[in-house]
Amino acid sequence: MGKIKVVHYINQFFAGIGGEEKADYKPEIREEIVGPGMALNAGFKGEAEIVATIICGDSYFNENVEEAKAEILKMVKQYNPDLFVAGPAFNAGRYGVACGTIADAVQSELGIPVMTGMYVENPGADMYKKSVYIVSTRNSAAGMRDAVKKMAPLALKIAKGEEIGSPEEEHYIPRGIRKNYFTEKRGSERAVDMLLKKLKGDEFVTEFPMPDFDRVDPNPAVKDITKATIAIVTSGGAVPKGNPDHIESSSASKYGKYDIEGIDDLNSENGETAHGGYDPVYANEDLDRVIPVDVLRDLEKEGKIGKLHRYYYSTVGNGTAVASAKKFAEEIGKELVADGVDAVILTST
Repeated sequence: MGKIKVVHYINQFFAGIGGEEKADYKPEIREEIVGPGMALNAGFKGEAEIVATIICGDSYFNENVEEAKAEILKMVKQYNPDLFVAGPAFNAGRYGVACGTIADAVQSELGIPVMTGMYVENPGADMYKKSVYIVSTRNSAAGMRDAVKKMAPLALKIAKGEEIGSPEEEHYIPRGIRKNYFTEKRGSERAVDMLLKKLKGDEFVTEFPMPDFDRVDPNPAVKDITKATIAIVTSGGAVPKGNPDHIESSSASKYGKYDIEGIDDLNSENGETAHGGYDPVYANEDLDRVIPVDVLRDLEKEGKIGKLHRYYYSTVGNGTAVASAKKFAEEIGKELVADGVDAVILTST
């Protein structure tokens, strides 16, 4: 077998074209190694070579999925590679979704082996871990060296059709596949061994890991709602007309803080939604359907609440990474506490 031919997919940022202002960049193919492809190609140690790099803006891909897929599949097909590698995307949500989507399409529609890499909490990981090998990376590009060190060996194994080991051995995100194997001790003995280690406080590795769900203790009820300052926080994408902060329609990387001092009603003249996960017609017609400013103003005038906080906070929950949502919450929470807010109405879609 000659040198393995690889086509590499990256976004506009890693291609050095630009950030969010260039996220609408249309698919382009270059017969050269670009950006992180340099490290990846070096990691192949002469066994494989990147013959072309496909570049596509994150917004363009996620807002034109079918067209983008069709264009990129044509580009990949013309090179007939032995392997297609996307990313790594780390914790960039839209990039991760794009990497997973196009890798899955190349694999299923062209029959070409694929792989990608991303942070475990990237929404793309949850969407595609069952169909595509996704190497588990750190949450930012600072982990590029570590990511490439893990991706290159697995990529070569996949391209050669060699047997792929366990997620722990090969550093990919578990795919939910169970395999039968023979072991010296039967299940009951192994279970007792694990129980004894747990009781002693010793380390052990479970054979059946369970999902880790956050448990948040609720705050005590507001003592006197008639004196309380109420704030609105939403993942429904509510923004002033024109979306001044350019909050993404999916996999949001930011949130906005907006002044509603003196505003009693949100309508098509002063508000809209940036959300790409539901039909925006009714929200754009009357944004109070997403954040109830009009009703809260009425309650404020009637003395049923103390006052509505001057600012509301908004992001888009559609495909947004859990890690990003936690970061937003921490920052927003600190500001609300500092501003003396007593309670928050959290709305979604």
